[in-house]
Amino acid sequence: MPIRSPRGRAAAYRGVWQWPLQSPARLVITVIVVVVVAGGVSFGVTSLAGRSNERGLLTGPEPSNPASSAPRLPGSPAVPLTPAPTALPPVPELEPKNLPLSQAPAAALSVAARWSAAWVRPPSGTTTDEWLDGLRSTTTDEYLGVLSGVDPANIPATRVTGEPRAVRVSPRSVQVAVPTDALTLLVLVVDTDTEGWRVAGYDRT
Repeated sequence: MPIRSPRGRAAAYRGVWQWPLQSPARLVITVIVVVVVAGGVSFGVTSLAGRSNERGLLTGPEPSNPASSAPRLPGSPAVPLTPAPTALPPVPELEPKNLPLSQAPAAALSVAARWSAAWVRPPSGTTTDEWLDGLRSTTTDEYLGVLSGVDPANIPATRVTGEPRAVRVSPRSVQVAVPTDALTLLVLVVDTDTEGWRVAGYDRT
């Protein structure tokens, strides 16, 4: 017979939750039942979630292809969007490092000849300053300072014995061989910006 009065329902509920408290054995049985039921519920939820993932229900949307989503005019073929190649600027042709010896400027050869004639050992009693004055018009200011440490009395050559001859020609410099009575000078003549061709160094062979 169903319980219809509130007092009857309350008495029934009270009997249910007081049942485990009536003895230790009932309490243990109740705890075991609760643990088993909770474990079963948890296992069931986990199994459902795993099956949903396998079916792809929880995975995110696949990434879209930018090329396929790009707008195009009706009737035009689908063309993948690729970056346009970058065009490099044209590279100017480089001047050759060495030129033919025949292209040696006559002015450079003339400067080398005059400088060599002034470089050879001067007459006895000539001071270093007087010797430098003879080189000043054909020598760069920087190299003139280097020559200021030279004692002209120790120069072995006394005269130039032949014509200047270009041995290396570049766009802005010429190396000139000048023979003397003791050695051959290799004179480096450079094209300066303001003073024309000037001697910037020498070697000897």
